[in-house]
Amino acid sequence: MNTDFLKYQAQTTLHPLGLEVSRALGSYIYTTDGQKHLDFVAGVSANSIGHCHPAVVKAIKEQAEKYLHVMVYGEYAQAPAVSLSKKLASALPAPLNKVYLVNSGTEAIEGSLKLARRATARTEIICAKKAYHGNTMGSLSLMDYEERQKPFRPLIGDINRIEFNNESDLSKITTKTAAVILETIQGGAGFILPNTEYLKKVKTRCQEVGALLILDEIQPGFGRTGQLFGFQNYDVVPDILAVGKGMGGGVPVGAFIASEELMNLLADKPAMGHITTFGGNPLIAASCLATLETITEGNLISESLEKEKLFRELLTHPLITEIRGKGLMLAAITNSEEITNQVILKCKEKGLILFWLLYEKKAIRITPPLTISKEEIRKGCGIIIDVLDEIKTKV
Repeated sequence: MNTDFLKYQAQTTLHPLGLEVSRALGSYIYTTDGQKHLDFVAGVSANSIGHCHPAVVKAIKEQAEKYLHVMVYGEYAQAPAVSLSKKLASALPAPLNKVYLVNSGTEAIEGSLKLARRATARTEIICAKKAYHGNTMGSLSLMDYEERQKPFRPLIGDINRIEFNNESDLSKITTKTAAVILETIQGGAGFILPNTEYLKKVKTRCQEVGALLILDEIQPGFGRTGQLFGFQNYDVVPDILAVGKGMGGGVPVGAFIASEELMNLLADKPAMGHITTFGGNPLIAASCLATLETITEGNLISESLEKEKLFRELLTHPLITEIRGKGLMLAAITNSEEITNQVILKCKEKGLILFWLLYEKKAIRITPPLTISKEEIRKGCGIIIDVLDEIKTKV
């Protein structure tokens, strides 16, 4: 492993995977030792149309020759950000028609929480147990993981929790609640889908008490679940939508989206209720626009469901207890945490990139680019099955 990487670059764990990347293209990452690795993770759901997609590369090159950063967010009209915001708004149901572009998914969550408190003049935020919305202080406050929260207390206050899919908990949403924030599909908890009608019932309860519904689409969004956004599978529309990851085609970005009426509240009392220097950066916006056009103008969204069926057919093994998720947001659940660890690490050695989930230790993350071919799916699943067979003989 690169010693300078360990010495000079801050690490997130004591044991990084440490692949030394030389280039990446399509569904593959190439390392400096000459090996190529089939990518079943897509940068944790971020590279939605694969690595270095030609449309993204072209958009970035063309914009780089025009202008880069010129002014803090919201002051100048910059064509890439305006076009991106317009196309996003046109792809969303009413009243989600005004877009605030930021730098990451976790900043989108921060902005959403601020907007909810500003709009309702209330303070209570209700989130789900085993939620994951990011790691900045506001997002961290929503996390149901004492080990991760304790070193950073005090966090933001007036946070309460409900159990995802437990309708009896909806009575906890009251006239004191500013907003309920949920992942459309719970990510770190193990790719847990909402039960039929659950999200609609949450929205109805919010309307009854004057609270807002924030849906976190940072992982499910941008075509991964058979719709452009996961909530469109469940006949519900949030008051505030938080997006990121797959939005950018491989660049850092996020956004929160609401009605014009709601979003205008951040421009007054106080002015600059949310402010960001690099949000809406023209280079980033150009990449996002090319990504959105590629996803919406082809068959990638509908194909995600066909590819899900293929994954489910191929990943049949005694050591896999179930496949959770929807579309190309899947988690293979094994019999134990140890088996999952072995599969991820052994597959890495055989040229297949897999990854873990935050809470569900038995889960193998499978979130490949939407552009992955069926041949590549068969190849990668074959590696997983071969590794599981090796493990089974030793169990």
